[in-house]
Amino acid sequence: MCGITGWVDWNRDLTQARSILEQMTQRLAHRGPDAAGFWMSKHAALGHRRLVVIDPAGGAQPMQRTRGGQRFVIVYNGELYNTVELRQDLSARGYTFESQSDTEVLLLAYMEWGAGCLERLNGIFAFAVWDEAQQSLFLARDRLGIKPLFWACRGSAFLFGSELKALLAHPLVEPAVDSEGLAEVLFLGPSRTPGHGVFQGVSELLPGTWLRHSREGTRTGTYWRLQSMPHPHNLQETVASVRDLFIDSVRRQLVSDVPIATLLSGGLDSSAITAAASYLKAQQKEPLLTWSVDYRENDRYFKSSSFQPDADAPWIRRVSAALGTQHREVLIATNELADALDDAMRARDLPGMADIDASLYLFCRRIKEESTVVLSGECADELFGGYPWYYREPDLWQEGFPWLRRLEQRIRLFRPEVVAATKPAEYVAMRLQESLDEVPRLPGEDPPAARRREISYLNLRWFMANLLDRKDRMAMAAGVEARVPFCDHRLVEYVWNIPAEFKMAGGREKGILREAVAGLLPPEVLQRRKSPYPKTHHPAYDQAVRRRLASILDDPAAPIHQLVDKAAVLQLISRSPESDSTPWYGQLMGDPQMMAFLIQLNTWLLEYRVLLR
Repeated sequence: MCGITGWVDWNRDLTQARSILEQMTQRLAHRGPDAAGFWMSKHAALGHRRLVVIDPAGGAQPMQRTRGGQRFVIVYNGELYNTVELRQDLSARGYTFESQSDTEVLLLAYMEWGAGCLERLNGIFAFAVWDEAQQSLFLARDRLGIKPLFWACRGSAFLFGSELKALLAHPLVEPAVDSEGLAEVLFLGPSRTPGHGVFQGVSELLPGTWLRHSREGTRTGTYWRLQSMPHPHNLQETVASVRDLFIDSVRRQLVSDVPIATLLSGGLDSSAITAAASYLKAQQKEPLLTWSVDYRENDRYFKSSSFQPDADAPWIRRVSAALGTQHREVLIATNELADALDDAMRARDLPGMADIDASLYLFCRRIKEESTVVLSGECADELFGGYPWYYREPDLWQEGFPWLRRLEQRIRLFRPEVVAATKPAEYVAMRLQESLDEVPRLPGEDPPAARRREISYLNLRWFMANLLDRKDRMAMAAGVEARVPFCDHRLVEYVWNIPAEFKMAGGREKGILREAVAGLLPPEVLQRRKSPYPKTHHPAYDQAVRRRLASILDDPAAPIHQLVDKAAVLQLISRSPESDSTPWYGQLMGDPQMMAFLIQLNTWLLEYRVLLR
């Protein structure tokens, strides 16, 4: 895992601009704390920060190779899980290798097949290849968008980077946000419209797409998208296929030259990954290290809800004991959590999921002391239908994005002129309709099945994208590589077309997954109700964010005054914690998280010197 950035400019000699490239690259140092590398020619400059996972000696970047006198240079962020097969195929075609790194395999694959190499890759990646002879730059991003990549054009300059902060380090990129960017942050946040870079004139390369920039211009293409088709298997065959694909995904993602572990919450998804990894590690006679997170005194204040039915701790102990893992528990104090809100915002470059982000950031900092790579259970709910808005009939038919609640109340938090400029209700409705128009339909489905296909698409396209962004940014901010076995594209493609009655086999959400991993887990864990990532229930946190937000409002110079209606926010601050337990976003972001989001918003406006246009 790494950070990549670069710059192409036909009207400037970039060999004279190394200091700018170094600044862009340095902004990504957290993504690659082990090494930095630069490559420059007259019209192209590439920067790289490296986190060593595979082949410490041979995987340095930017990496160069030549073929027929033609020079290619790559910077790459990610991991290939089918490196062995690709290496064998390329060897058979006459290529020789100078290292054991997947970077070299990827570069040679591009040299051999061009953009066609993307269909052969199994992994998580964002990379750039400069073709010196053709004077062209090629960018690509993995199918599910697990690794980030942003780009912008400024006159004759084309810029790209793993994170927005790398682009903002270039003098041509201003931190300007127009009304559309504000609508993204204030009313869709912490989600983002796929492809939207928030800052004016900045784009995100969409998952499953490539981009080529040359003197002829910039063009993009799609190499992967979901396809709907009739499911070919009966229930028994489907269970077997899901099990095989899942275990193979875990097996491939256990490859590493540095310590590897799993994140364990005691829920179905993380426990299934831990069970498969533990079994595979046992074959190598290696114990598995597992990690969990909780909050000091959380057991005293935990409140069960329909979204979070029970605490994780007893379940974690049960799974760890059953599988014989070496377990580490990280406990986060309330003051640490509140203090880390700013760090979490900096990791995202935007206001995000508040303490839900901050806790993951603190968790990963502790993990880094012993592990560099972790396997995590994200995306199983999006894939297998684990959210109430998929399996509960009333929730299935609700209007709007199902995770975006209390929009009218959110709108009232902002100044009338901001609302007039952004038109939040219309903007959110437009983005929703755009996504619904993209859904790959299956002719002949009845209305409930067609609706569940829509919900699944929205989950994968939007909600999962936000969780993947969160996991990448918080983990990489601590120098940890997080892998997500449920995002193996082969598994996603297969499960996408499993009918809802199979997904809900046995009358349970994610029933097909429960059956597929039966025998790997204790029966009671197999049947545990979904419980999301843990959040703090300590009243001291609620009090801390109320105090800090009130203090911000008391400062007439605070930039948030440009956006919020002070009276409405003060009303939010004074409201009883028990007045409304409905989350603003997802399943975890209640009133304390909305107040923390506004704190992050103020810090973002201040530290990033955001220009509102």
